[in-house]
Amino acid sequence: MKNILLFFSLFSIFPSMAQTNKPNDPLAHTFSIVGRDAKTGEMAVAVQSHWFSVGTGVSWGEAGVGVVATQSFTNRSFGIRGLELLKQGKSPQEALDILLSDDDGRDFRQVAILDKQGRVATHTGKNCIEYAGHANGENFSVQANMMLNDKVVPAMEKAWKENSEMPLAERMVAVLQAAQNAGGDIRGKQSAALMIVAPKATEGPWNDRLIDLRVDDSENPIKEIDRLLKVFRAYEHMNQGDLYVEKKQMKEAMEEYNAAMKMFPENLEMQYWTAITLANDNKIERASEMLQNIYKNDENWRELTRRLPKVGLLNVSEDHLKELLK
Repeated sequence: MKNILLFFSLFSIFPSMAQTNKPNDPLAHTFSIVGRDAKTGEMAVAVQSHWFSVGTGVSWGEAGVGVVATQSFTNRSFGIRGLELLKQGKSPQEALDILLSDDDGRDFRQVAILDKQGRVATHTGKNCIEYAGHANGENFSVQANMMLNDKVVPAMEKAWKENSEMPLAERMVAVLQAAQNAGGDIRGKQSAALMIVAPKATEGPWNDRLIDLRVDDSENPIKEIDRLLKVFRAYEHMNQGDLYVEKKQMKEAMEEYNAAMKMFPENLEMQYWTAITLANDNKIERASEMLQNIYKNDENWRELTRRLPKVGLLNVSEDHLKELLK
């Protein structure tokens, strides 16, 4: 209710904004980072705010093009339009200038654009709520508004520069955590998002968004994003293991599955498909031992095992199937 009252009170104070800020536009006062991995070319946006589902309004990206963060009094069109301008060959600064040129609410906007070359352009409107500011350089821009203090942006910049050896996703989360540690949003915490796109577009655009994680409502959204990223990494091992199984490279498959299980030893899904792979590799005794422990936790996995031979996912003899089901 307080957020809604704030929204309408600001409308009454700044009537010129009525044409550019509609009621369904989010008031995403927040801190964020756009970044590019100089080694891989991957591009990313990470954001945290005391606002519900911040990732649905702030974060925009397209493989082989760039990424955009649009926040404060968010103009969502800046995401799609900004990426389209980059595709037309505009530099980030040219794109930003075009977006702001006819925007009556430009003084209340905060926007960062990064392209596939690592060039950036950032705008913090003069009427963004204190403390507000940004810092940028090759391959990154950090920006924040409505912060508790003026230490947040410098902390984000420092974290970006000090964690250059991290994978891009983990580096982005480290920047968010540094912002929060420095004081963060004056209102507190609620939601966060992390998106990474590929350096080049492919013929399968559905695979070009490499990571897309959102925490829409949480007491500690950065901690939850970090946890989800670890789960994502574990399932990367599972997916790679599946690819090895398809190629009949069972040793390599088991290495990947074991790596995943070490990360999340209590995850029954990971345990189960590892056991099924063992069974398909004729290691029945070991597979059966794993399956019995899984069945103790949830009997439904036993029923699933019964169904796998029919669709070709479990290729064992009748006797071995009985052993796996006992």
